[in-house]
Amino acid sequence: MNFVSTRIITGDVARLVDFYERATGAQAHWSTEDFAELRTASATLAIGSTRTVALFAPGSARPAENNTVIIEFLVADVDGVYRNLADFVADFVTEPTTMPWGNRSLLLRDPDGNLVNFFTPVTPMAIEKFAR
Repeated sequence: MNFVSTRIITGDVARLVDFYERATGAQAHWSTEDFAELRTASATLAIGSTRTVALFAPGSARPAENNTVIIEFLVADVDGVYRNLADFVADFVTEPTTMPWGNRSLLLRDPDGNLVNFFTPVTPMAIEKFAR
């Protein structure tokens, strides 16, 4: 098995794609106006319109109602990401903070309210864990 993507369902694909392009620096690959993907070396963030939900099962996903999932991005400099997004993000949950497990993390909400964590390993154990 290979975990390849996480998909966010939204009422405004263009707005969310714009946000993630700015936040990650990744360029979106559009399939239709209802579906785009931001591809990274290890996974893909897919963004789909509410209109795509009916193709799976009508009503099975509702936009802007996530209260349990955190989308996480490993970055080289979390403090740099924070500086880059300071005038762009409306809801920072936590400014860059070093966590007990050794990652320096920045937690924020995207325009749909989904939690997003950008992190940089800073302790030797965390750095070793994420070495590639």
